[in-house]
Formats: sequence, structure tokens, C-alpha cells
Amino acid sequence: MNTHPSTPFQRAIEAVETLPLDEREDLLETLRLRVIEDRRDQIAANASEALQAVREKRASFGSLEDLKKDLLTNEL
Repeated sequence: MNTHPSTPFQRAIEAVETLPLDEREDLLETLRLRVIEDRRDQIAANASEALQAVREKRASFGSLEDLKKDLLTNEL
């Protein structure tokens, strides 16, 4: 008797468990590569946003000490 709630995630796990071992290994590798690609896309989007902020002068540069000073002077 299955006592786990039937969520889409649980159903996906159960479907994967029915696959032969070599297909499960292939699936893991495919998912690993897709996660890497998604992270790359996320990093690229963040970099693009940061570059845009620099172009629009919304970003500032400095040391950790500069950040501390800025935070302390803007604190009200």
C-alpha cells in the first residue's frame, strides 16, 4: 500500500522507478546537463541585468569598507 501523497513529483519518481537501470542513469545525466544549462542561463540573465544597471548608473563599486560606510550613512 502506497502511503505517500500522490503529487506530480511522487508520480514522476514512481514512473522513473519503473525504468531499467541504464535508462534511469541516462535520465539522471540528461537532467544534470539541463540543470547546468538552466544555471548558465540564470547567470547570463543576472550578468545582463548587472551590466544594464552599470550603464544606467544604478550600480556602485567599492570595497567592503565602502559598503559598510554607505549602509551606515543611509541608515535612518
